[in-house]
Amino acid sequence: METPDHATDTPADPSATPQIATQDWATAATDPQYRAAVVDLLGALAYGELAAFERLAEDAKLAPTLGDKAELAKMAAAEFHHFEQLTERLTAVDEEPTAAMEPFAKALDDFHRQTAPSDWLEGLVKAYVGDSIASDFYREVAARLDTDTRSLVLSVLDDTGHGNFAVEKVRAAIEADPRVGGRLALWARRLMGEALSQAQRVVADRDALSTMLVGGVADGFDLAEVGRMFSRITEAHTKRMAALGLAA
Repeated sequence: METPDHATDTPADPSATPQIATQDWATAATDPQYRAAVVDLLGALAYGELAAFERLAEDAKLAPTLGDKAELAKMAAAEFHHFEQLTERLTAVDEEPTAAMEPFAKALDDFHRQTAPSDWLEGLVKAYVGDSIASDFYREVAARLDTDTRSLVLSVLDDTGHGNFAVEKVRAAIEADPRVGGRLALWARRLMGEALSQAQRVVADRDALSTMLVGGVADGFDLAEVGRMFSRITEAHTKRMAALGLAA
């Protein structure tokens, strides 16, 4: 998963939640509500990485050249490594990875089913736009985590190279046929709406995660800040659209 430009300009300030953000996992996890929120977060991330691996492997079949196929296969391998890091952490804290991922499988599967790309270019835009929105969301949440969990989350959000690859290929396609731009812009706007709706549903369905966002576990992260967070994510999406050569 990735955010090529780490595009949320002003993410939540970790110093706003010193009682969590300055603690290590062993200390922070003594709060059962916080522990549950982190297990949910790691489970959601792990299933997201597994789904990204599967999608990139499928997209490789649509690649127009052998070089493109190899690039996507390399990115898929990086996503699977991230998945392994997350499941290893869940096991290390005495949580069963499959059980942690299960609550998020349907929502993510529904999102991918509703946004199945019809061709190679739509697949590239989906990975660039959809994955980046998810990464922006998780980066915002990471600012509220204990130091150990935050380090892990940020490491698995590292750029796999898909962002630059997608920009290069999409811009070249638009240059070759400007009509492609209109179709992909509509597609990217649809992805934006679906991705934000999916993120909101996931949070709303999990009490520990929603508490982390609106207060309680994460002191000071109020509803107004949640609204600002989604505004930052939307602004980052607009910048990515410009990078692709598309209108937001």
